[in-house]
Amino acid sequence: MLVVITYDVSTLSGEGQSRLRKVSKICQNYGQRVQNSVFECVVDAAQFAELKIKLKTIIDHDEDSIRFYQLGNNHKNKVEHVGIKKSIDLEGPLIL
Repeated sequence: MLVVITYDVSTLSGEGQSRLRKVSKICQNYGQRVQNSVFECVVDAAQFAELKIKLKTIIDHDEDSIRFYQLGNNHKNKVEHVGIKKSIDLEGPLIL
Protein backbone atom coordinates (compact mmCIF):
# COMPACT_ATOMS: atom_id res chain seq x y z
CA MET A 1 0.00 0.00 0.00
CA LEU A 2 1.11 3.56 -0.61
CA VAL A 3 1.32 5.74 2.49
CA VAL A 4 2.10 9.45 2.34
CA ILE A 5 3.76 10.77 5.49
CA THR A 6 3.96 14.47 6.29
CA TYR A 7 5.56 15.92 9.36
CA ASP A 8 6.22 19.20 11.10
CA VAL A 9 8.91 19.03 13.77
CA SER A 10 9.75 22.08 15.85
CA THR A 11 13.40 23.02 15.33
CA LEU A 12 13.63 25.88 17.81
CA SER A 13 15.91 23.80 20.03
CA GLY A 14 18.79 21.41 19.50
CA GLU A 15 16.56 18.55 20.62
CA GLY A 16 14.01 19.48 17.95
CA GLN A 17 16.68 19.55 15.24
CA SER A 18 17.79 16.10 16.37
CA ARG A 19 14.19 14.81 16.25
CA LEU A 20 13.80 16.22 12.74
CA ARG A 21 16.89 14.35 11.51
CA LYS A 22 15.70 11.12 13.14
CA VAL A 23 12.21 11.39 11.63
CA SER A 24 13.69 12.06 8.18
CA LYS A 25 16.12 9.14 8.44
CA ILE A 26 13.40 6.69 9.46
CA CYS A 27 11.15 7.82 6.61
CA GLN A 28 14.03 7.44 4.14
CA ASN A 29 14.35 3.80 5.20
CA TYR A 30 10.78 3.14 4.07
CA GLY A 31 10.28 5.35 1.02
CA GLN A 32 11.27 8.37 -1.01
CA ARG A 33 11.22 12.06 -0.15
CA VAL A 34 8.90 13.95 -2.50
CA GLN A 35 8.93 17.32 -0.69
CA ASN A 36 10.96 18.65 2.25
CA SER A 37 8.76 17.04 4.91
CA VAL A 38 6.76 14.63 2.75
CA PHE A 39 7.54 10.99 1.98
CA GLU A 40 5.83 8.38 -0.18
CA CYS A 41 6.28 4.87 1.20
CA VAL A 42 5.15 1.57 -0.32
CA VAL A 43 4.79 -0.74 2.67
CA ASP A 44 2.79 -3.72 3.83
CA ALA A 45 0.62 -3.63 6.96
CA ALA A 46 3.38 -4.87 9.28
CA GLN A 47 5.91 -2.36 7.94
CA PHE A 48 3.37 0.45 8.29
CA ALA A 49 2.67 -0.48 11.91
CA GLU A 50 6.41 -0.61 12.64
CA LEU A 51 6.99 2.75 10.92
CA LYS A 52 4.23 4.45 12.92
CA ILE A 53 5.56 3.11 16.21
CA LYS A 54 9.09 4.31 15.44
CA LEU A 55 7.93 7.80 14.48
CA LYS A 56 5.52 8.16 17.41
CA THR A 57 8.32 7.37 19.88
CA ILE A 58 10.61 10.07 18.43
CA ILE A 59 8.39 13.11 18.18
CA ASP A 60 7.45 15.45 20.99
CA HIS A 61 3.66 15.14 21.02
CA ASP A 62 3.34 18.69 22.43
CA GLU A 63 5.50 20.37 19.76
CA ASP A 64 5.52 18.16 16.62
CA SER A 65 2.99 16.52 14.33
CA ILE A 66 2.91 13.68 11.83
CA ARG A 67 0.14 12.79 9.36
CA PHE A 68 -0.29 9.41 7.67
CA TYR A 69 -2.34 9.23 4.46
CA GLN A 70 -3.12 5.67 3.41
CA LEU A 71 -3.74 5.57 -0.35
CA GLY A 72 -3.92 1.79 -0.52
CA ASN A 73 -2.78 -0.68 -3.16
CA ASN A 74 -4.53 0.97 -6.12
CA HIS A 75 -2.65 4.22 -5.73
CA LYS A 76 -1.29 4.65 -9.27
CA ASN A 77 -4.41 6.49 -10.47
CA LYS A 78 -4.70 8.55 -7.26
CA VAL A 79 -1.37 10.38 -7.52
CA GLU A 80 -0.69 13.02 -10.12
CA HIS A 81 2.66 14.77 -10.45
CA VAL A 82 3.38 18.04 -12.24
CA GLY A 83 6.80 19.69 -12.53
CA ILE A 84 10.36 18.70 -11.75
CA LYS A 85 11.71 15.89 -9.60
CA LYS A 86 10.08 12.88 -11.21
CA SER A 87 8.97 10.12 -8.87
CA ILE A 88 10.83 6.86 -8.62
CA ASP A 89 8.77 3.73 -9.22
CA LEU A 90 9.10 2.19 -5.76
CA GLU A 91 7.66 -1.09 -7.01
CA GLY A 92 9.92 -1.27 -10.08
CA PRO A 93 13.36 -2.85 -10.46
CA LEU A 94 16.11 -1.56 -8.22
CA ILE A 95 18.77 -1.76 -10.93
CA LEU A 96 18.19 -0.33 -14.37
